[in-house]
Amino acid sequence: MSNDLPWCPGGQPERRLPLVTVACAVMVDPDGRILVADRPPGKDMAGLWEFPGGKVEPEESPEAALVRELREELGVETATSCLAPCGFASHAYEKSHVLLLAFALRKWKGTPAPQEGQRLQWVPVNGLFRLDMPPADKPLLGQIAAIL
Repeated sequence: MSNDLPWCPGGQPERRLPLVTVACAVMVDPDGRILVADRPPGKDMAGLWEFPGGKVEPEESPEAALVRELREELGVETATSCLAPCGFASHAYEKSHVLLLAFALRKWKGTPAPQEGQRLQWVPVNGLFRLDMPPADKPLLGQIAAIL
């Protein structure tokens, strides 16, 4: 029996994979540009551009995880109250299913600087569509463009 529905065609049923929740920041500078970081050598998908952030740990809220990750990755400080939800994406990779929660951020202390060997660049919103990004990040682009 096929899982295809006449009004909603699809492929094979999804595999059962571990769910990884990731929080990412859509950091917006005063000129309306967005900060992206490349994945450093040695990591999965090295060289692809992504929004700063990382995995949510057990018993940690996505907002708290993002505040922690921005401190660790970029050396900046912010507060959970400065984060505004702006999108989400869901993507099945080979070994895990990623739920990516995006938060817009316009207020932080410090200048973002790479703390983990990554490169950073500020990109206009429309420039995001030209970047080579992980599959989980791509569905966020339309959501971000619509909101910002």
